[in-house]
Amino acid sequence: MATFLYKIGRLAFRRRHFVALIWVALLTLAGVGAASAPAAGTTSFSIPGTEAQKAFDLLEDRFPGMSADGATARVVFKAPDGEKMTDAENKATVKETVRELSDGSEVVSVADPYKAQAVSKDGTVAYAAVSYDVSGMELEDSTKEALEEAAQNARDAGLTVEIGGDALQATPETGTTEIIGIAVAAVVLVITLGSLVAAGLPLLTAIIGVGIGVSTITALANTLELGSTTSTLAMMIGLAVGIDYALFIVSRYRAELAEGRDREEAIGRAVGTAGSAVVFAGLTVVIALAGLAVVNIPMLTKMGLAAAGTVVIAVLIALTMIPALLGYAGRRIQPAGAKSKLLGGGRKSKNQKSSQDSQTKPNMGTRWASFVVRRPVAVLLFGIIGLGAAAAPVGSLELGLPDDGSQPTSTTQRRAYDLLSEGFGPGFNGPLMLVVDAKSSDDPQAAAATVTDEIKGLEGVVTVAPAVPNKAGDTYTITVIPDSKPSSTETEDLVHGIRDAGADIKADTGAEVLVTGTTAMNIDFSQKMNDALIPYLALVVGLAFLLLIAVFRSILVPLKAALGFLLSVLAALGAVVAVFQWGWLAGLMGVEETGPIMSMMPIFMVGVVFGLAMDYEVFLVTRMREAYVHGEKPSQAVVTGFRHGARVVTAAAVIMMAVFAGFIGSSESMVKMIGFGLAIAVFFDAFIVRMAIVPAVLALLGRKAWWLPRWLDRALPNVDVEGEGLRTKSDDGRKDPDEERELVRV
Repeated sequence: MATFLYKIGRLAFRRRHFVALIWVALLTLAGVGAASAPAAGTTSFSIPGTEAQKAFDLLEDRFPGMSADGATARVVFKAPDGEKMTDAENKATVKETVRELSDGSEVVSVADPYKAQAVSKDGTVAYAAVSYDVSGMELEDSTKEALEEAAQNARDAGLTVEIGGDALQATPETGTTEIIGIAVAAVVLVITLGSLVAAGLPLLTAIIGVGIGVSTITALANTLELGSTTSTLAMMIGLAVGIDYALFIVSRYRAELAEGRDREEAIGRAVGTAGSAVVFAGLTVVIALAGLAVVNIPMLTKMGLAAAGTVVIAVLIALTMIPALLGYAGRRIQPAGAKSKLLGGGRKSKNQKSSQDSQTKPNMGTRWASFVVRRPVAVLLFGIIGLGAAAAPVGSLELGLPDDGSQPTSTTQRRAYDLLSEGFGPGFNGPLMLVVDAKSSDDPQAAAATVTDEIKGLEGVVTVAPAVPNKAGDTYTITVIPDSKPSSTETEDLVHGIRDAGADIKADTGAEVLVTGTTAMNIDFSQKMNDALIPYLALVVGLAFLLLIAVFRSILVPLKAALGFLLSVLAALGAVVAVFQWGWLAGLMGVEETGPIMSMMPIFMVGVVFGLAMDYEVFLVTRMREAYVHGEKPSQAVVTGFRHGARVVTAAAVIMMAVFAGFIGSSESMVKMIGFGLAIAVFFDAFIVRMAIVPAVLALLGRKAWWLPRWLDRALPNVDVEGEGLRTKSDDGRKDPDEERELVRV
């Protein structure tokens, strides 16, 4: 591997014009494709294999004119204090609003509150249900404006009017904090690499890689039904890994220059060694993201594959475009240890001596590693106890999917949700739709009546609407209103109770009862996430474990890496629960409403955090493995690994945290939660697990850490991540001493 990448790096360095032209052409092609592609249409959300999805599919088949996937709006009216919605003047206002709402070209139907019995018992609240023939994201702006204008006209007449549903759904905004995150990354790069030119390379290549990835996703969004969250996730992960991968290669390149090699040889060795680590780190991220397909939820699979594709682009750019740009940079990229003018350096009379002194003087990474090696038990206990404390909130984790009740109180959707709860009860915002498939029943109408009577007798049911048949009369829909809010455990128990009762009804009448609707879909989604977590974890960790065995030629090092990952991901989930569910520091994070954690968050964090955690494991421990293979004692190899890698790994972690934290400013709760979760996970994994627990464990294990059975050693391919194969090459690439001294002066 190292020898192959060594040749790739040198080739890209020599053919820099050709390489740069290829990547610019790819960026241009992707950009043109994104600009000319049709706007993204509806993003289908399906959960194959669940009862709610089966019922939804049955509705589309038996009720073709229903527009089950079309947008909906609930225009909620509240009378002024002391008045009722049944008063003549208020009633006239509502009827005029209904007439205005019916004029839209995309409107399928508008239910008159007074005919649909959509007035609360106390007469203070009423609502008009509006159905559209397209999804909320596909609605024309004129349709949304007409909806808001009709509501405003009713407000002007004296009523309180709010709009719920997904008709006013908007594309989420990420906010200015994303730009701040990139700015922080730029500052860290300048401090780490010592010059604007060197710092600019990782930023430039990361932006090009993300540009190609996101533009490709945009170009294919309509064809593949990719949602806006897919491109946001790809951008988030692509920026983070793109900057980090380029940083590691540039840093190794500067280290090779400091060894006295000429620039072509230095870039070849940098790509051969650090590039090998980049390839395997990227592979772990790709395995984790592509492995989301195991869950068998199309939306999640598409998100994972799109983000994985962006990571692949980041790896390829790091291996090819970085060498090309380093060729263009020439002497503007200085060796490690040489002071740049940006940082206050300049010509000195004794440059070579000062450079040697800087190399012999222990840096912070060396001092920290030496401390850990001397006190491994104390450091290990401190790290485990700290992460255990952070993980404690996971014990009260509540999973669910966000609805209008989780939106900020400043939004009209949330105010409509609260008005409906006030007028009709908390369960009104999460109605359950029962689909009665009576095609096999001798008397479909009687079967529907039996279902209605049975459901009315269940605990937790407030209202059961009359059964509505399709044209063929063989399928019925029944709306059930629970007495609890949609995200509560009581509602979940009711869904399971209805499904249990359905088994007896089928035995008696031959009719099958299926429960669907948004609430039931959310419950089934959460259950599917929980069921898939263990198989997914086994697959991803298992494949990565085998990959790391080949990389490190060890059993215990990959095992330690996997266990450390579990600690960091549990701690990160605990922090997510503390902020987004308990409300700790919620104001600081811009969380206006606390509630259940998104159902996909645990499995998503397991996948993404595992891939990112292995980045630091590979980059840091590869340096230790390299030192050990070259004859150093195990404890000294740990210190050597930190001397060469701690500064860069620290910078990479800070950059990744800054990029992820930039998405906390998003207006979409899912993106905000993912951004915070990944940022805090990188902090825990990089600074506690990899910087403290890993060296402590390796110090305790000694030579046993690098033990591998002989039969397995013979069976495994030699991937040579540490670049041992490059040591057999002649050092013709070294400069003569005079040239080296001249380079130090620059």
